[in-house]
Amino acid sequence: MRRARTTDQTGPPPLTPVEFHVLLSLADGARHGYAILQDVGDRTGGQIRLRTGTLYTVIKRMLDGGWIDESDARRRDDEDERRRYYRLTPLGRQVLTTEARRLQDLVAIARRKRILGPARKPVPESGR
Repeated sequence: MRRARTTDQTGPPPLTPVEFHVLLSLADGARHGYAILQDVGDRTGGQIRLRTGTLYTVIKRMLDGGWIDESDARRRDDEDERRRYYRLTPLGRQVLTTEARRLQDLVAIARRKRILGPARKPVPESGR
């Protein structure tokens, strides 16, 4: 279970990998739960395999925190009215950006300490 978040001058605590990947999945637009599961699995090369219970626990926490909300947007080819689509809120995008910058800073420190070599070319995302 996730530890309670505390507030202090250093900013919000780091996101869990699952939280980060769910927010990343929604950065391009609204998705339903199964599409989020597929996207995270594809993007991480199967290294992160979310279970539905884990995903919906995280989604509920993000809804309660105002990071995401339910979207009325539906794909034209999606006839399953039971599917709920989720999208980032402005606060969710800010949380995602803050975490990405935190990770970027950590990688820069690792490079300065010669833990990592020079930056590699980014791996392009698969065609979506």
